[in-house]
Amino acid sequence: MTNAPTVQADSYLTLHYRIVVQSGPGAGSVFIDTFDGRPATLQMGVGQWAPGMEQAMLGRTEGDCFSVELSAEQAYGARNPELIQCVSHQMLAEHAGEDAEFEPGDMVSFTAPNGGQYSGVFKEMDANGAIFDFNHPLAGRELRLDIDLLGVI
Repeated sequence: MTNAPTVQADSYLTLHYRIVVQSGPGAGSVFIDTFDGRPATLQMGVGQWAPGMEQAMLGRTEGDCFSVELSAEQAYGARNPELIQCVSHQMLAEHAGEDAEFEPGDMVSFTAPNGGQYSGVFKEMDANGAIFDFNHPLAGRELRLDIDLLGVI
């Protein structure tokens, strides 16, 4: 029996982690990997990770090294076609500047009416404006998380 702390719904974690895309475009590619650098910190329960990703951490013990595979629904959910939207030329000029140029795949941040920030991936420009995909980049993808749980507070 161990006295090492376990992950609770409100824990603060220090960890190394790797997110590997398991399905869809880029399957087999690494989305993020902290194993070669500084460990990451994560506060559980405040939305830093998708709920299903946090759920996979609950009950784990400090010092655990593990991998877990998550369905798209457990990770960032299904892709929502309604989040592919056209941003008018006028709105784009207001938020990005008159002479802003984008390449397909560029991540562009916008200020929401409530003052918050949101980001979308530029897809293409057409006569009506710019087409952006506001889905999370990992939406609709199965993922594998590789975790080295260094500390639990």
